[in-house]
Amino acid sequence: MGGGRRAALRRLLTDALLAASATVIFIIEAQIPLPVPVPGFRLGLANIFTICAAFAAGPLDAAGVLAVRILLGNLFAGQPVAMIYSAAGGVLCLAVTLILRRVLTGRQIWVSGALGALAHTAGQTLCAVVMFGTWSVAAYFPLAAAMSVAAGVFTGLAAQFAVAAADRRR
Repeated sequence: MGGGRRAALRRLLTDALLAASATVIFIIEAQIPLPVPVPGFRLGLANIFTICAAFAAGPLDAAGVLAVRILLGNLFAGQPVAMIYSAAGGVLCLAVTLILRRVLTGRQIWVSGALGALAHTAGQTLCAVVMFGTWSVAAYFPLAAAMSVAAGVFTGLAAQFAVAAADRRR
């Protein structure tokens, strides 16, 4: 097998591993209700794998990991309607992460976790406004935003440590 094919296979296997890991974490997290006053709030632990893909591999890899996680995660978790909310938040989160990827160093990846989580919450809130046809659902946004930024710092730090560990192995 040539070097180019080997590199392509390695990339495909890495993306598949990240997508599978993100999907499993997403499904597990969907089954654990959190005692918080914001309906449907989750920590977003599956985003660790998307951030890793964005910073360690690239935009297409991260988009693929996100797409697989949204599609399979919501189908396997039995929440196909939630796929709309996941996509709305996930696309905005990915966009912010990919923009920040251009300006952040390896020691600042945690920032993309925090700001990406904020974008995710904004996307889901806008989706809820459209789906319910009222701005009243946006009343949850300030609290959800604060909680998501805190969770995003954690997921960003976890991704930062994972990317650093992967870099050391290369």
